[in-house]
Amino acid sequence: MASLLTDRLSRLVKTMRGQARITDANVQDMLREVRLALLEADVALPVVRDFIARVKDKALGAEVVGSLTPGQALVGIVNRELAATMGEGPDQPTSELNLAAQPPAVILMAGLQGAGKTTTTAKLARHLLDKRRKKVLTVSADVYRPAAIEQLRTVTAQAGAEWFPSTADQKPLDIARAALDHARRHYFDVLLVDTAGRLAIDEALMREIAALHAELNPVETLFVVDAMQGQDAINTARAFKEALPLTGIVLTKMDGDSRGGAALSVRQITGAPIKFAGVSEKIDGLEVFDANRHAQRVLGMGDIVALVEEVQKGVDVAAAQKLADKVKSGETFDLNDFLAQLSQMKKMGGLSGLMDKLPTQMAAKAGQADMDRAERDVRRMEGIICSMTPLERRKPELLKATRKRRIAAGAGVHVQEVNRLLNQFEQMRDMMKKMKGGGLMKMMKRMGGMKGLPGMGGGGFGGLR
Repeated sequence: MASLLTDRLSRLVKTMRGQARITDANVQDMLREVRLALLEADVALPVVRDFIARVKDKALGAEVVGSLTPGQALVGIVNRELAATMGEGPDQPTSELNLAAQPPAVILMAGLQGAGKTTTTAKLARHLLDKRRKKVLTVSADVYRPAAIEQLRTVTAQAGAEWFPSTADQKPLDIARAALDHARRHYFDVLLVDTAGRLAIDEALMREIAALHAELNPVETLFVVDAMQGQDAINTARAFKEALPLTGIVLTKMDGDSRGGAALSVRQITGAPIKFAGVSEKIDGLEVFDANRHAQRVLGMGDIVALVEEVQKGVDVAAAQKLADKVKSGETFDLNDFLAQLSQMKKMGGLSGLMDKLPTQMAAKAGQADMDRAERDVRRMEGIICSMTPLERRKPELLKATRKRRIAAGAGVHVQEVNRLLNQFEQMRDMMKKMKGGGLMKMMKRMGGMKGLPGMGGGGFGGLR
């Protein structure tokens, strides 16, 4: 849905550029484009109708102010209504978990097989450990799917949480009772219960999960749904809403091509807020869902907040402080420090991993080919530095012709590339000298320790092409 809606609205803004005010005619043109984009993204027809009616009502009463064109004003209205549809309203863009209960707070994970419940359970455990500082226990009540219990054990270990053992010959209710008793006796803050899924909705599944809910009395009952399901997600959501008092939704596979259709539909059908979104396959690839930010990404405005968070998460502040202190004391910036700056980029998943958070126009200008080339250059530079001896890294002035040929052969590159790296290193070292007065740490905090890296502006690696 993201690219469909972005493309259609971009074309509309261009065609309306010469118009001075919002009229019934240009509103109808815009609504036609929005309606088509939503339907093509498999958003449920009742949801589309309601959304279009709200946008039309607000658009016809809107004033075009300042330097805005009618097209830009209309896109702003669509953005606000998208956020309101996916969230709890413009004043409540996010919805965190409610853990206000006598420990352990029980969270029940519900959904169809294949939606990603087990992986999401582990990701949620990681989130609660990292963001909420909770002691978390997971348990699998899925006694039907082969290897489901073992899968949860594995991903829970990756998350750093604790896992309660269960076996396929046990009854789900017995597993739940034993896990809850263990969590109480060992003072866990949260118990995450991964339930069985099915390939199709059936009465047996619903009766079983309803019985689990009655036994555990969870503080949160999260409906896990594949964001790429489209229209199928509607029927699933409706069935689970009838069987369980859902408190929240987790959308998985939000990094796929079909972003947004399920987000709009499931939120409206269930009435439950979208609390989390799975944005990557990594164990920390779960984000608290922010309706305003997601609406901006759908409309091609990018998600600059998420981009900044990604940078901050990857930056080693202690290492940045150490480097700042080193330069400030008068010590020379060497190739070991240069290599450390390259590793900062790798911790953030590289440039291409940040592409989808850039506004569409910026991302288009950068281009995936340019990002891929920059990442290849970074890997090549790492290879060159790693082919040097520890002494050569500390004292780059030793690198004369014979040593350069040896290093190039070891890294599998031409001598010219070794020379290019050394030129870029000298540029960055000159910049570090200028920052000696104490501004280095401030700069690195502001830029995430990345100034001079490919595509990030500044000096340093600007020679990469």
